[in-house]
Amino acid sequence: MGNFLVALSQNIILVTVVTAWITAQILKFFTTYLKNKEINIERLIGAGGMPSSHTALVVSLASAIGFHDGVESSLFTVAVVLAGIVMYDAAGVRHAAGKQAKVINQLVRDLKVEHKIRDTRLKELLGHTPLEVLGGALLGFGIAYGFHLFYW
Repeated sequence: MGNFLVALSQNIILVTVVTAWITAQILKFFTTYLKNKEINIERLIGAGGMPSSHTALVVSLASAIGFHDGVESSLFTVAVVLAGIVMYDAAGVRHAAGKQAKVINQLVRDLKVEHKIRDTRLKELLGHTPLEVLGGALLGFGIAYGFHLFYW
């Protein structure tokens, strides 16, 4: 087991991706604090917020593969397609689902006043704005580039 963990820690692409994800989650915690002036520990692991950690992860993956294997490699192509799907989902589908959850939550609050209705609050912060996705993409690329400069 020890050799396996050592081998994982020496996989520079994996280390790059994990670093990008952790950095994005930590930044998300601080940007939420600066915006709302309150500590929200859930931002360290939750979806939504600035920057998009999913985007940082997949862009750092695609970039690291591009730096390591070359942009003409098949693996780079797969990673770029994956990154595009994740970014589209983050800014499109999940963002729209979050907006719908907000409307449904308001309807439940309004109905609760007049009727006996069980309050099941839906999570509203699911997706990202295009700016949050862009922030994640820049962060992911920057971290991959930094690893490329210092470790390859």
